[in-house]
Amino acid sequence: MRPDPFAWNPHPEAVIAIGLATLAYVLAIRRYPASRTRIALFAAAMLLLLATSVTPLDSLTYHSLTAHVLQNVVLAEWAPALIVAAVPPALANALDEVGVWRALSRPVVALPLWVTVYALWHLPPSYDTALEHMTLLHVEHATYLAAGVLVWWPVFHGGLSYGLRAAYLFLAFALASPIGLVMALVPDAAYDYYAAGFEPWDLSPLTDQQIAGVTMAVEQAVVFFALFGWAFYRFLDEEEGAEPEIV
Repeated sequence: MRPDPFAWNPHPEAVIAIGLATLAYVLAIRRYPASRTRIALFAAAMLLLLATSVTPLDSLTYHSLTAHVLQNVVLAEWAPALIVAAVPPALANALDEVGVWRALSRPVVALPLWVTVYALWHLPPSYDTALEHMTLLHVEHATYLAAGVLVWWPVFHGGLSYGLRAAYLFLAFALASPIGLVMALVPDAAYDYYAAGFEPWDLSPLTDQQIAGVTMAVEQAVVFFALFGWAFYRFLDEEEGAEPEIV
């Protein structure tokens, strides 16, 4: 049964997971101190995750594809980027010494894994099935977040030069952007779960899907090219012999 589209819909399991993640970060920065900026970034990530879990945005995802896509980009892109940026360099170096983490966070592994997770969950059969089974939906959200952390790791940590980071970001955008573009451009509504449309906003299934696709495409263009510009600017600094500044 779908929740009221405008109701607050707290999920205790999500709130507990966010609380445990916050506790883990607090304990970690006692050993590996973080700047106030990094702490603020982590707090922002937790607030975003909380917003996608307990506010009416979560309830709306059961009625509107656009709302669900917005939740997905928070889980797969925005929150992971903030979490990774919040990791202090000393902690990042310690994690990079762990063999499994080092292997998974390599660009040649992390980027294909992230794109695959994104693409597979947006296939209509998996998308519709996850919305009908809460456990599977939690798996979807967890894999978005995990893959997102891995894909952002080489951007903020690791040994890549800023020139390679810029190239990596451009490639990530090029590989991920077709998902939103396909949603926006296909002539028919693809997701049976949203076949009824969303009457309160007078959204037909196809219009909702087109808005969702455009939302994803524009969001990715803004996020990835903003970070591409940052990395490219730092690359120019490196080329001029300037000392890179630690965030």
